[in-house]
Parts: sequence; structure tokens; C-alpha cells
Amino acid sequence: MDDEYPPIQGAICPTPLPHQDKIILGHGSGGKLSQNLIQKHFMPAFTNPMLMAGDDSAVVLLDAISKDNRLAISTDSHVVWPLFFPGGDIGRLAVCGTVNDLAMVGALPLYLTAGFILEEGLDISVLERVLQSMKDAAQESGILIVAGDTKVVQRGKADGLYINTAGFGLIDPRVHISGANAKPGDIVILSGSVGDHGISVLQARNELGFAAEISSDIAPLNHLTQAMLRVCPDIHVMRDPTRGGLATSLNEIARQSNVGIVIDEKNVPVKPPVASACEMLGFDPLYIANEGKLVAFIPEIYATKVLDSMRDTQYGESSTIIGSVVAEHPGKVLLKTGLGSTRILDSLSGELLPRIC
Repeated sequence: MDDEYPPIQGAICPTPLPHQDKIILGHGSGGKLSQNLIQKHFMPAFTNPMLMAGDDSAVVLLDAISKDNRLAISTDSHVVWPLFFPGGDIGRLAVCGTVNDLAMVGALPLYLTAGFILEEGLDISVLERVLQSMKDAAQESGILIVAGDTKVVQRGKADGLYINTAGFGLIDPRVHISGANAKPGDIVILSGSVGDHGISVLQARNELGFAAEISSDIAPLNHLTQAMLRVCPDIHVMRDPTRGGLATSLNEIARQSNVGIVIDEKNVPVKPPVASACEMLGFDPLYIANEGKLVAFIPEIYATKVLDSMRDTQYGESSTIIGSVVAEHPGKVLLKTGLGSTRILDSLSGELLPRIC
């Protein structure tokens, strides 16, 4: 490592994951247990090149002869508890989460399907409130909900309701975005503060122990991504750091691209109430889920144009440069701390905040 990066402090070899013969909450965390479950069980069962790319959406050819006709497909299931929390609810989460997965591969989201698992005894007024929220989010993002399904399970089997969505969008022929495309010299841009969603859900569960004005950041990011692509069709990577937070997303990209990533902690925005909650609970906001932020890897020559375009949008006003991609330490993320040291920013093994999305 050259002199630009001081010696790594506090670097600890990752602890091997314990053998698991039953599903635990940590398997849904987005961290190492989730990745292990996917790599050992789901990938071998369904292996194909589109799935193995490992991005937020699969990119498939509409015409096997032409590579210009590409469709992005994504699916997600939403089991957040409680159903309503400051800044959002399960309905807005379901629509925006799927729209954002499509947007992260540069797609223009077009259509969405929605499947509902309803629990016996759910108030119809609750369902209507969720449906209205989904309608509003779909209109804001410009996507149409074109198909759906409904099932009802016995009382006590579904925490009110669960929602599964699938989304479909078209990709411009000039756009080729993937977690495997980060290159040394890229600039890393974050669209705003981290940790808002996860802490908002904890607040709704009355688990903070104090009152705080913290709202979830749930938002559709497709208008933001389209603004970015208009000034730079050559964006290399985009990712919305949901489960596992920013740290987990950066580690996924570092491994997919086999590059090193260096992040400056002082440049990562964290709202004061979120920082206070994390300090009290012993959490690192870099690992807390977000539902309305993205991280992008941009060729350095486009960084200023992309940053300006982001700041001109509703959900990108606080965009900032947080780091860069390097050739050293491939597959690892380094964090320059506020104290002047440098440490490895690893992925979590298991669940930090269960049932947040």
C-alpha cells in the first residue's frame, strides 16, 4: 500500500461463519449469513448467467439476436414491522424498493406486480391505507401496477400483511451498470444521509428509549438515476444500500469488481438524531438500512457533472463525494476515520435490526 494510506489499525481477520442447519433471523440480514445462504443453496439450485451477475435486478435480452433490447427484472418481499412508521409504511416501501432495484441497473421502471399475504382479522381500513400509499408511490415514480395476487392465512401467521412485488423496466442500449464494473480511479458518490430508515423503524417499535424526530427516507430514486444518466451514460455502478447499510453494499461491490474502496468517514452524512440513537444503542450508522439513498461509482472526469445533476433533484440535494476506488487491497473496503486512522470496513455476519424492510 502506498504512502497515501496510513497503516491499517484494528484490522481483524473475519470470524468463520458457524454451521447452520436451520434458518435464523440473521439469514435475512443482507450480511454474511445472507450471502452464505444465497451462495450455498439458491445459486446452485437456479444457476444461470443473469442470476450469477449478483446485481439488484437481472438484465435479460428481449431479443436473443440484439443486445440493444434489454429488460431489467427484480422481485422483493416486504415483511417490515410495524406496518406504519415515521416517513413511510409497508406499501410505500414495497413500491419504492422495487423501483429502486430496477433503477440501480439504469433501467426506466415501467411495470410492477404485487402479491399480498393477508392475515385473518386484518382491518380493511389498514389494507386500504396501504393500498393508497402504494398508489401514491406508483404515481410518483411513474410505474404502473399491472397484476397481483391475494392470499389469506390464519390469524397469527402473517403479522397483518406481507407484500411481494416484481418490477420490470427497459435499459438504454448505452447503459451498462453492474456491481462488477467499478474501476480504480472511480469516484464514489452518496446521495444523502445514512441510517434514517432503520432508526425510524426502531423508533416506531418504541425501542429507542427516547423521543426523536427521525423519519424514514423511503423514496423512488428512478428520477434521480435518470438525471445522472443524462449527463453520464457511462456510470459504472449504482446500488441502494438497504439491508446491511452502506458498509455491506460497498463490500459487495469491492468483491464483485475485485477492487479496493477507500471511504472518508467525515464525508459520510449522518443526521444528528440518527447519530445520537446509534451512539446510545452501540450501532454504527454505516450498517443501518436506507430506503431512499444510492451510492454510485463514476469515472472521475464525470464526477462534477453527475454531482451537480444529483443536487438538482428532489432526492439528491445532499449528494456528496465520499471516497474512491483503488487497485490496492482488492475485495476490501477501508475507512479513513475521523481520528486519522484507517480500518477495514467489513460486512456484518448476521442481523443487526430484524424486520426493517
